[in-house]
Amino acid sequence: MIKKIIVTGGDGRFAGQLKKIVSKYRFILRNKKQLDILSTKSIKKNFEQLKPDCVIHLAGLSRPMSIHEKDINKSIDLNIIGTANLVKICNKKKIKIIFFSTSYLYPGKKGNYRETDPLLPWNNYGWSKLGAESAVQMYKNSLIIRACMTEKPFTHKSAFSNVKTNFIFHDDFAKIFIKVIPLRGVINIGGKSQSIYKFAKKNNYSVKKIRSTGQLPPKIFMSLKKLNKYLNR
Repeated sequence: MIKKIIVTGGDGRFAGQLKKIVSKYRFILRNKKQLDILSTKSIKKNFEQLKPDCVIHLAGLSRPMSIHEKDINKSIDLNIIGTANLVKICNKKKIKIIFFSTSYLYPGKKGNYRETDPLLPWNNYGWSKLGAESAVQMYKNSLIIRACMTEKPFTHKSAFSNVKTNFIFHDDFAKIFIKVIPLRGVINIGGKSQSIYKFAKKNNYSVKKIRSTGQLPPKIFMSLKKLNKYLNR
């Protein structure tokens, strides 16, 4: 039974949301100084001292997206190698790992992507996450979350009207995530399928409408059928 959970990337916004949720789980947030995913010694030390039942892996490199094009070594180290380090030690100690991936693994051309659909990332960030997923997929005591979430309030001054996603704010995402912790496999988690502009406008009336000219693919939105079936069972 899962009770004590180590959270990597513990100084991030989503990790902070987990601490606010009232649940049966005890979350132990670890920042980079406390748990360095590039150091197997650091990982083993944390596991031996804290004896977790599960690890939620949030640490890694995300924004700015351009960093994954400019510095692929850093992207590979933090997103692929760091994740593989965690998986190997979780496997050795029989600890469950929950990995936060991204909807950016899907091609973004047809939309409504299911967990079993073919993957074809459209940028290096997506490729780095797919590389990490490969390691996690090999370890059966795992859960992969293909997530689509963002900060609240919406941080940008403009939003694409011709790009459809499943954006959901961190606080609402956390409430859903708590319910799927017992699962294994892969699951999409996000909000209602809609344009980024429509999503942003509900929270920020001053956001400006713009159109993507290739910055994002037009239909990144995922199918949430598997998630809804589980939540409504």
